[in-house]
Amino acid sequence: MTIERTGPPLQGGERETLRAYLDFHRATLAMKCEGLTEEQLRRQSMPPSTLSLLGLVRHMAEVERTWFRRVIDAEDIELVWSPTGDYQVAYDAREASAAEAFEAWETEVAHARRIEESAASLDVTGYQKRWGEHVSLRLVMLHLIHEYARHNGHADFLREAIDGSVGA
Repeated sequence: MTIERTGPPLQGGERETLRAYLDFHRATLAMKCEGLTEEQLRRQSMPPSTLSLLGLVRHMAEVERTWFRRVIDAEDIELVWSPTGDYQVAYDAREASAAEAFEAWETEVAHARRIEESAASLDVTGYQKRWGEHVSLRLVMLHLIHEYARHNGHADFLREAIDGSVGA
């Protein structure tokens, strides 16, 4: 699989720019995982942390699912790996299947894109139960960009430790 990563527009509108930055960061995570074996994807950073590239993929599937499907679309669905809402559970990928994790993540990204594209505007809101507040689609997209950017920094270090690859 070849991963295409396109930079955000230099003069795009707000929605186009947010969408492009989010897709840029999604592609970056995929690129950090590209070409690795299941064992390498499961390799943990350092004790006691269970952080791994595969764990990041699982975590981001949960994040996409939460913010787009549960919050913006108000779907009454459980998380995939974190039934109690403890997102740390998804990070532990010691026994995880890469195929299952990537399939779940890609599914959630597809749902997120559909939800965002069908929303009338960035001002559409959903209820974030954990915060007890209504939040806009704009905030959700910015939050996801922030979440990916932070975790892609982790992915940089994880990938370098696995095979010396740096940059993306």
